[in-house]
Amino acid sequence: MRILGIDPGVGRVGWGVVEKNGPKVSAIAYDCFETVSSLDLAKRLVLIYTEMNRLLTTYQPEVLAIEELFFNKNVKTAFAVGQARGVIFLAAQQSEVPLAIYTPTVVKSTVTGYGKAEKKQVGEMVKLQLHLPKIPTPDDTADALAIALTHAFTKKYV
Repeated sequence: MRILGIDPGVGRVGWGVVEKNGPKVSAIAYDCFETVSSLDLAKRLVLIYTEMNRLLTTYQPEVLAIEELFFNKNVKTAFAVGQARGVIFLAAQQSEVPLAIYTPTVVKSTVTGYGKAEKKQVGEMVKLQLHLPKIPTPDDTADALAIALTHAFTKKYV
């Protein structure tokens, strides 16, 4: 099973593709793409949508696993991230790729065994579980791989 993990954002979207064959999970590709903050939100959303379509076409995932929106104190940021998630959902739907949504606590718990793990712990466990030479950077990339691993271990669909 090929899984595309996404850590959504407006300024930065982390992504990671993993392949699960039986009990073995391996990283296929991973990175992060950014949008320029000087662009208006609509243009940034178009860039996210375009890049998501490229990832979906290039890697042909069987499922897109994404993190649930974590509502923090900055309402403006939360709304923008929600809009970014919306264009990611649209790209997946148009590509007929099912979605799986996981809370940050479930991702941390699945990957590290502790639902309140720090980002460094998540990165270290992603590195170990996928046999990577180093912790993927930035954190958004490691988080995207952690989300993909969560789906590989739990297989929850929307």
